[in-house]
Parts: sequence; structure tokens; C-alpha cells
Amino acid sequence: MKQQHILVIGGGIGGLTAAIALRRDGHAVDVIERDPSWTVYGVGIIQQGNVVRAMKQLDLLDDYLGAAFGYDHVEVFIPTGQRVARIPTPTLVEGYPANVGIGRPALHKVLGDRTIAAGATVRLGVTAEVLDDDGDGVTATFSDGTTGRYDMVVGADGLYSATRAQILPDAPGPEYTGQAVWRHNFARSEDVTGLCAYEGPIGLGLVPLSDEAMYIFVTTPEPDNPWRERKGLAKAMRETLARVPAPAIRTLAEQIIDDEAVVYKPLEWLFLTGDWHRGRIVLIGDAVHATTPHLGQGAGMAIEDSIVLAEEIAAADTPEAAFNAFRERRYDRCRYIVDSSLAICLGQLGKGPMIENATATRAMFTKVAEPI
Repeated sequence: MKQQHILVIGGGIGGLTAAIALRRDGHAVDVIERDPSWTVYGVGIIQQGNVVRAMKQLDLLDDYLGAAFGYDHVEVFIPTGQRVARIPTPTLVEGYPANVGIGRPALHKVLGDRTIAAGATVRLGVTAEVLDDDGDGVTATFSDGTTGRYDMVVGADGLYSATRAQILPDAPGPEYTGQAVWRHNFARSEDVTGLCAYEGPIGLGLVPLSDEAMYIFVTTPEPDNPWRERKGLAKAMRETLARVPAPAIRTLAEQIIDDEAVVYKPLEWLFLTGDWHRGRIVLIGDAVHATTPHLGQGAGMAIEDSIVLAEEIAAADTPEAAFNAFRERRYDRCRYIVDSSLAICLGQLGKGPMIENATATRAMFTKVAEPI
């Protein structure tokens, strides 16, 4: 299909990469984002070789790596701080890093700047209140009172997708795992040159973001209190890390003093085993396959979705054919990531067998190295 007019709902990682991929094929693209300030939630993000490869496909690689910290290994530690494995990670783009750590605001800027430069229209503080698909196109009624007519709509509006609720009202919603993640930025330690993953009931990792910065993520059981008030978060995170046997982690925890610098989030997951589209409206990213962060592939799956969706739209004669082919290509890969990440989570909670990080990481790298 050529020269379609496409609405992308959601101005996050999935929505922006979709806009970039679709604009490369010559489609007219409008992006709407409900947040009027277009700010980014979170601290940092891990992205593996499949994302580096995807960024090359999107012609974003140099800008992306200029905002990131590249590395080529994962180190695995037991709770006492003893290193038990150093896993080389496969490079999928010759001459470039195998993985990166990148700050979410930095990644958002790279994607947002390129989306605008590519010629997509971006409207902030706007939601799609009604999506009327009459078979020949979709009329969108927006929250600001305007309307638009589109050949197709891409719902990239995340775990709590309003687009999913409109087109698939009977689809299951997100499921809480019983675990939460804490994140905080620090000055980078010289010995943190790749992902440092610690095993144990309190799972944690250190991730370099730049020459100057790194962040820590910590997963903890939270069976009865999935949401916390911001006041007191720093103290609670310090107390959590005080229970970790590794001396270096307990020392690092002493720097956590600002509640505003702590990012705390209950972990939920979602996987739609049924349709991923209805008529001319399709869902991508967390709207259909939201994963816990244990394998660091949530954003990667959304970015790959964007590339595959654009390829299938280009190859197909109808939206229905494109969307069916998109789901067929993405289903098994995304299901593997969701299931494997959830297995690590449940093992940490004692709800399933404990999964060895080194084994799971090696398997994941093998899987995502496969073509998309």
C-alpha cells in the first residue's frame, strides 16, 4: 500500500518509532500524545543488539549511540557480590556495540526530534475519544473537538491502552505480578562497563548510561502494597538495599536521599492471545504484549513491532492483510519475551522455579539475534 494517511496514538517509544518507519515509506503520519508536556517517565533503559540493529534499519544509529553507553558483556553476581559469570553478548551490527544503556529522556529526545524532522505531525495534550471505522477508513474524534479521517490507525498507547479498550473491549487487562521495581541514577562506577546483574530474592542490576552516569534497578516482592506515596520512597529504597549482602550495593544505597529521584513501579504484564487488530485499527507494543523488565526487552519489542508493521503495510494490498501478517511475524517472539521474563519474576517471588540469570540471558540473546 502506498501513500496512506495513518494516525499513531501514543508518543512514546513504540509510537515514535512507528511514525519514523512509516514516514520512511512515504505515508502521511499524525501522532497524538495525551501528555501536553511530552515528558518521559523513568530513569534508564537497557537495549540489546536487536535494538541496535533496529536503529540501523531506521537510520537512527549514530544519533542513538551518541546519547547512549555501548557495551558487549553481561556480568552475573550472586547476592554476596561475587561474580559468577561474564557473558559476551553477540554483536548484530558490525563495528557497533552489542548493547547499550540509555537514559529514557535521551532516547525520547532522539526519537522525538527524528519524528518531527521526518515530517510527521505531532499534537500534544490530545486523545482519540472515538474511532469510527466504517470499513473504508477511520474517522477519529479528538478530545479538542477536531476530527480527522485516516486510512488506518496504530494504537501505541501502552499498557493501559484506551485504543485497546475501544476496539477489543473483551480483551484481558494487565495482570499484577506481586513484584515492583525501583530505579535510581548514580555517578557511574569505573567498574560498571556493562550490565551487572545480581541474583537473589531481591533482584537488581547496575546499568551504565554514559561515561558519567549509571542507574540501578531493584525488584522486590510487594504483595499487598503495589502503589506507594512518593514521600518516603528514598528511605524505603535504602532500607531495601540494606538487606542485600553485597557491600558495594549497600554503600551505593547511602546516596539515595531524594524521594523525587526514586522511580517506583509495580510490575504488570499483558499478552493478547487473540486478535491484535480490529478492521483498520491495529495495536503494537505494550498495548498487546507488555513484559516485565527482567530481560530488558520491552522497548526492544515495541521498536521491532514498528519496523515489521511498516514492512507489512508496504507489502500488503489491504490493512487486514498487513495486520494479520504483522501479528504472524511478531507473535512467537513477543510471547517468548513475555513468558521468559515473567518466569524470572515468579522465580524471585517463590511462585515458580528460580531461573538462573546467566542461562536466561544467554537464551534471550540467541532468540533476539534471529531476524525479525
